[in-house]
Amino acid sequence: MIIKMDPLLIPAGCVRQAMNRHGMAGEPFLFGIDFEMKQGFFIDHPLENKEILFSIGEISNVGKDTALLSTPSTMLSGFDGPQLRVFPMPFEEYRSRFAIAHAGLLRGDSYLLNLTLRTPISTNLSLEQIFCRSKAAYRICLPGRFVCFSPESFVRIEGSSIRSFPMKGTIDASLPEAEKQLMGNYKEQCEHYTIVDLIRNDLNRIAANVRVERFRYIEKVKSRQGEILQSSSEIRGTLPGNWNENVGDLIFGLLPAGSISGAPKSSTVRLIQKAEAKPRGFYTGVFGLFDGISLDSAVMIRYIEQDGENRMYFRSGGGLTINSQAEDEYREVIQKIYLPII
Repeated sequence: MIIKMDPLLIPAGCVRQAMNRHGMAGEPFLFGIDFEMKQGFFIDHPLENKEILFSIGEISNVGKDTALLSTPSTMLSGFDGPQLRVFPMPFEEYRSRFAIAHAGLLRGDSYLLNLTLRTPISTNLSLEQIFCRSKAAYRICLPGRFVCFSPESFVRIEGSSIRSFPMKGTIDASLPEAEKQLMGNYKEQCEHYTIVDLIRNDLNRIAANVRVERFRYIEKVKSRQGEILQSSSEIRGTLPGNWNENVGDLIFGLLPAGSISGAPKSSTVRLIQKAEAKPRGFYTGVFGLFDGISLDSAVMIRYIEQDGENRMYFRSGGGLTINSQAEDEYREVIQKIYLPII
């Protein structure tokens, strides 16, 4: 789904130009780019802006004592406390999409592909309330459009150092020996090796001395449905000292994010378009903040969107390889549907 154009949304090329211009001047900005790199948003003086709510690390334009947490909801009156109902796509429909993607993997069009779903949900929380309840490192909300509470960094630039933290591999933490299962799973190992190699190659196009600093470390994510374990790696490189002068070019040169597209990128994106049949919009795009000196950004996963009739949809996905099984992948994308815990 492409969110309809409005004054907040501008062509992606304009976002790129504005990023370069403000980066060269050392002026802070907030930006976002959709997966298809068709449109985005650009906000200067982001701490003063209230049209878009955001929190990136310790920087946010929303105070801690916000009234949004207690704003009454009319979406599902009659429930006490946060509620979530999920209406999953029938497995048969998922399997048909999986079959398109898997056939491409077998042909060699791709050797890692991220296949995603748009699942109808209902909740008694507004997008703003979901934003405020989340403890995720990266949060953003366009009221009436979408909210994202992402645990996945895209790139961080501090000084002349650029780092990326690709995230691949997820498991229910309540399963017996969950961490051992995740780290020992052959399919997950292949997926993680592939994405680390892809991100390393991406960074090599814009940075020098690219290396893997940490490989397959485990993090926990808490939700109302329980804990999830996920594995990430850290990759680092060195940028020229004047990187801020073309920061828009640098970021666009890394898109779409490898962890939520696949490898090789161009043929994989074409296969994704065939299997998913509709644009993703801002889901799996990126957003970030330049504070005048450093930049931090995130991949837009853990994402809920709202249409013009106030219906909500949770977007989730998972990586496929030739070793993937449709039943396992379907279970994973449904498991990833959750509300933030508070």
